Order: sequence, then C-alpha cells, then structure tokens
Amino acid sequence: VQLQASGGGLVQAGGSLRLSCAASGSVFSILTMAWYRQAPGNYRDLVATITRVNTTVYTDSVKGRFTISRDNAKNTAYLQMNSLKPEDTAVYYCYANDGLVQYRGRGTLVTVSS
Repeated sequence: VQLQASGGGLVQAGGSLRLSCAASGSVFSILTMAWYRQAPGNYRDLVATITRVNTTVYTDSVKGRFTISRDNAKNTAYLQMNSLKPEDTAVYYCYANDGLVQYRGRGTLVTVSS
C-alpha cells in the first residue's frame, strides 16, 4: 500500500484546510486509516482514525474542529480542519492499517499563523 498525502499549507488562525490521503496498491486490504501529526520537537501524535465502516476516533484537542472521512470508492481519506489554531502547526502524516502492517505516507506541512 502506498499513501500520498496532500493539502497542507499556510493558513491564518481560524481558517480551514482539507488534507487528502490517496491510497494505491493493495487498497482492498485497508481496514483503518488515520492521521497523525508531529510538531517540531514533539513526538508524533494521533489526530484521528476512521475504520472501513466509518467509525471515527479523535484526540481531544481536535474534537469539534476536525473531521476525518474516507471515500472507499476513491481509496482516499480526508481530514477537514476548521477553526485552526497555531498549536495545530505540524507535519501531518497519513497512515493505513490492514490488520498486519501499518503503512505511512510522506507528511504534509500545515502551518497556522497567529
């Protein structure tokens, strides 16, 4: 499975961005997709996950602001980020899990200016 993340950029506080993660390869095996993020000097933290049947989980700091979704027909997961804060600044990584292996794509940088 290969993952390609896109959609990062520079946005002012309060603004919105939508990240996309396109999967290719053995996509039929993907069970869960997720977004993680890593700010400078910090560990990589989970942001949100979504299962094949659209069960979602969010970290507390993004609840009510971020929405994870997936389009199985397009093999793509999304992360809609609203009401962005400077502390959301990080490199965002897309992950996919087939129950045996966890795959990770290259990150996309999100910078939120105050």
